[in-house]
Amino acid sequence: MNILLKSAKIVCPENKDLHLKKRDILIKKGVIEKIGATVDAPSNIKVVEKENLHVSLGWFDSSVSFGEPGFEERETIANGLFTAGKSGFTDIVLNPNTHPVPDTSSDVVFLKERGQGKATKLYPLGTLTKNAEGIDLAELFDMRNAGAVAFFDFKKQISNPNLLKIALLYAQNFDGLVYSFPQDGDIKGKGVANEGEISTKLGLKGIPALSEELQIARDLYILEYTGGKLHIPTISSAGSVKLIAEAKKKGLDVSCSVAVHNLFFSDETLVGFDTHFKVSPPLRTKSDCKALIKGLKNGTIDFVTSDHIPMDIEHKRVEFDNAKNGSLGLESAFGSLNTIFELDETISLLTKGRERYQIDSPKLEEGAKACLTLFNPEGEYVFETNDVLSTSKNSMFVGATLKGKVYGIIHNDLSTL
Repeated sequence: MNILLKSAKIVCPENKDLHLKKRDILIKKGVIEKIGATVDAPSNIKVVEKENLHVSLGWFDSSVSFGEPGFEERETIANGLFTAGKSGFTDIVLNPNTHPVPDTSSDVVFLKERGQGKATKLYPLGTLTKNAEGIDLAELFDMRNAGAVAFFDFKKQISNPNLLKIALLYAQNFDGLVYSFPQDGDIKGKGVANEGEISTKLGLKGIPALSEELQIARDLYILEYTGGKLHIPTISSAGSVKLIAEAKKKGLDVSCSVAVHNLFFSDETLVGFDTHFKVSPPLRTKSDCKALIKGLKNGTIDFVTSDHIPMDIEHKRVEFDNAKNGSLGLESAFGSLNTIFELDETISLLTKGRERYQIDSPKLEEGAKACLTLFNPEGEYVFETNDVLSTSKNSMFVGATLKGKVYGIIHNDLSTL
């Protein structure tokens, strides 16, 4: 693949010589051959000229769900990776919420093979326990050797504290990363929305922030005892930010993420009982949103994720109590973040996180393999259903005003432009 990007404004704070400079970028056979003020186009090369073209290092998303195997009607791996690429993501971590779940090395190999030959690279998670049932540890070491980057019983709490203790101790033998979903199921009960004024007015059963914070506090105590590497995905409350900040001050090896929708929306959006806004953890208050944004800015929260979860219409077009959790997020991730943060901050958030999974970070320099995202950061627009590229259409961002458009990616000697 040979491409010449013309007059691309480079957004790369790591490279002070190129940051915010307009340059031509010549890419040959997937490698950045030349970066210059003016680069003449060789023969037989694709020249890319776009309105207000900006380019950055390829974006990374640590929480993406598809459907294959088992739920292909929601999303296949092929179309999911195409959607990720068109949304600007060169690398994604795939959640283990399939049927069957990936709890053996052969399952991980299957997922990696299904992701071969695409512009966006897929990094699978394996489950922490067999069948994600929370009883016995799965084949963690074998899955790690097969390519699993971490271990997670998707959106399920680890009820047994001793299981988490053993997992953290065992995973240290191969520098493995253990996930723990921050929700105490007994306190959550049958809750479907954030416990507060809005849920009370609407008559919806509440999920108190305590259910998240109590689980996190327990897990951090266990981590302090065992050592090891713990990741807490998609936190949602101000109290959680405070707990993790205190743990990091102690020197604990803990990381966390937040979903874009928990920054962009509050529980006030539930007034219409729209099931697209039913997610786990739930949308919380505006003050929680502010605390999460502050946590990202000061580094307490390590990275942001789309928490992309395709869900078929049969599980969304029902009563709020009965609807399944989840919203699409890949297609709207950049446009929503770009309305909250300055451009440099947005790109920093979208490019960080790989090191936690021991994934090599790309470079934007001559001689490096091309791992680039192309976009226009300007221009507001209303996100519509026809902006959704996923097979499922369950996006809570439909109707929201976003800022900026993604053109595509160049990665793995392939392009989605």
